[in-house]
Amino acid sequence: MTVAGIDLSANEFWGLPLAERAASFTLLRAQQRPQFFAEPEVPFAFERGPGYYALVRHADIVEASRNPEVFSSRRGATSITDLPVEFNEYFGSMINMDDPRHARLRRIVSRAFTPRMIARFENDVRRAATAIVDDLLAAGPCDFVPQVAARLPLKVICDMMGVPDDQYEMVLTKTNIILSGFDPEFISADPDEVAIQLLGAGQELAELVTGLAAARAQAPADDVVSALVTANIDGEQLTSAELASFFILLVVAGNETTRTALSHALMLLTEFPEQRALLLADLEGRIGGAVEEIVRHASPVLFMRRTLTRDYTMNGQDYREGDKAVLFYYSANRDEAVFADPERFDITRAPNPHVGFGAPGPHFCLGAHLARHEITVMLRELLTRVPDITAGEPDRLLSSFINGVKRLPCEFAS
Repeated sequence: MTVAGIDLSANEFWGLPLAERAASFTLLRAQQRPQFFAEPEVPFAFERGPGYYALVRHADIVEASRNPEVFSSRRGATSITDLPVEFNEYFGSMINMDDPRHARLRRIVSRAFTPRMIARFENDVRRAATAIVDDLLAAGPCDFVPQVAARLPLKVICDMMGVPDDQYEMVLTKTNIILSGFDPEFISADPDEVAIQLLGAGQELAELVTGLAAARAQAPADDVVSALVTANIDGEQLTSAELASFFILLVVAGNETTRTALSHALMLLTEFPEQRALLLADLEGRIGGAVEEIVRHASPVLFMRRTLTRDYTMNGQDYREGDKAVLFYYSANRDEAVFADPERFDITRAPNPHVGFGAPGPHFCLGAHLARHEITVMLRELLTRVPDITAGEPDRLLSSFINGVKRLPCEFAS
């Protein structure tokens, strides 16, 4: 393997086995400077851009994240290529903003995601996890993704937002399209149809929350949409467009990333049986560390992009205004300078300063507390009642953005 043979912009790279991908990032981290790559071709982008620097070291990603006035999100964070404004507005919400607009929106919506607010849903999360394991035991060995991993975050986020039960399947389907990468199972091979599919999925979710918001404005309920519709901080409220784009962000990110973490959790506990035994020996004492290690190892969101607002020097590399830098969290979470034996799954790893929820800074994941809680509750229920469950061979999502699992057979003594 050589540096010249690595192309992080090629779909083929993200279809490689995980071990080959990890080895590629190990080689990139060993280089004296960040490598520069041509941008991927995206059918609905304005044009192919000038390229980007791949930030693969933990220190670089932390520094960039702590300096948002230099490493800007406004021109797009979830896509390496520059996309039309409507894509950023629909699919990025706060992720594609800088302060002061980012701070204003986050200040309003964060009221709905405090630990106190999430604590109100704790009993609902536990009941949902219990019902999911009940159904798993009744079904027997099956596909773990739709039966377990996808169900909990979907129900929790939909219930929190006040989405009716009969809309769950639609939300899941549209989420799969939006975060499909270019996996042909979800996205058309016809470039002219891709934008229509993506914008159509976003439009359906926007229409759903617009209808919910109108109803809650007349009759508020005990849900997040009501809290957002009625939120007023120093005279500030969400516009309907901001509410729609935030809702899309929330249901997409809240579903896919936790689903991915739970799928990887079963894979890791199968691959490292000694860690499973360690966890089962003291479930309550070790589950917190296990959740952090699962998120580190899985790195559900593989990257975010930033654009330089001015010339800047970081760790010996000179950047120019307008340069693009892509923060590969997956690589940072395997940086040998920070994590000893990084490919090993170790639930006792401490400290564990992973960037699985983003690095420190204003864009750290707003839903990190909720995600940790969901993973903890689901694993506790699963390992208490089905301690022998194991994973088969995964069918992975072909995506450079989400380290997703489409299907995952599971086995246990029924």
